[in-house]
Amino acid sequence: MLPRVVSWRKLRFRFDWTLTAAMMAVMTLGLLNLWSAVRERQFQLFGQQLSWIGIGALVFLTVASFDYRLIARLGYLFYGAGVALLVAVLAGGKVVGGSRRWFDLGPLHLQPSEMMKVLLVVALAKYINDSPALQGRTLRHLLIPLALAAAPVVLIAAQPDFSTAIIVGLVFVTVMLVARLRLKTFAGIAVLCLLAIAPLWEYGLHDYQKNRVLAFINPALNPASAWQPRQAMNAIGSGRFLGKGFLQGTQIRLRALPALWTDFPFAVWAEEWGFVGCLVVITAYALLIVWAVKIGREARDRFGMGICIGCAAMLFWQVTINIGMVSGLLPVMGVTLPLISYGGSSMLTVMVALGLVMNVSVRRFAY
Repeated sequence: MLPRVVSWRKLRFRFDWTLTAAMMAVMTLGLLNLWSAVRERQFQLFGQQLSWIGIGALVFLTVASFDYRLIARLGYLFYGAGVALLVAVLAGGKVVGGSRRWFDLGPLHLQPSEMMKVLLVVALAKYINDSPALQGRTLRHLLIPLALAAAPVVLIAAQPDFSTAIIVGLVFVTVMLVARLRLKTFAGIAVLCLLAIAPLWEYGLHDYQKNRVLAFINPALNPASAWQPRQAMNAIGSGRFLGKGFLQGTQIRLRALPALWTDFPFAVWAEEWGFVGCLVVITAYALLIVWAVKIGREARDRFGMGICIGCAAMLFWQVTINIGMVSGLLPVMGVTLPLISYGGSSMLTVMVALGLVMNVSVRRFAY
């Protein structure tokens, strides 16, 4: 017998309003920030983002409605479809800025690597649910999940999109740690990663990516590559404690800050709302992530637990890396700020992830 679809009436009474409120709070802050960033130029992006939020809300409710046990049964099929899309985009995707990451669908651009984050979480959660519950997983037990993660990481890095590949890798490590990975096994993997740094630097990174890392280590070596993070830090510093006020950011008005609505929206927010405003955003994200982990701890099975931990990890690492690169703590990488950065693929990916978390939440006590 196939799992049922929860009726809208039952879904309403089981709805996790804390998760929803945290999600809506971040989206509202994102819309305020986007309007400030684009109102004097490319203001049409604000309307497009509203459309993506509307579509995302429908996706969120749809994903939350289907019993996640059905999703578990089809987990590897969804994963295989995602890998096939990554292969297809390498073969015939649209090239933008030297990277082949998108399908050009007329008015829409689909980025399969974004959705692959969630599809990998589903596949890893299915593996954890179907495999025996072990006290400690060794390297032998990691061969299948390692293969599941390696395929998208390699394909995404080949686009090239190393920032998304890093996110996928970090999500994999986080989920495996929750799956009772032995400490010495984890240490062995860490050593292998350290040994891989030199060949990756020499043969895997493009010149512009190396320049970003070198500019992070010593900005004087390459002032051109250090210009973006320097402008972002200027914007953050000028916001001070309370900020300059909504629509009053001078870095925005002078157009000194690049990628305002995609990679650097946090700098826009920090300049206008200051340290206090940054705390508000970080608190909203923390509530969203911690609540997802809480739902995972209360899940009725390991698949639900894996889904929630994986989606929470995806949000955590994206937020951490984006804020880190904008504030000068990490090299510049093309990582979006979830629910705040402009972009359809990013918005839909996060809404699918949160829909899955809601799915687990509404069924914690249903059977």
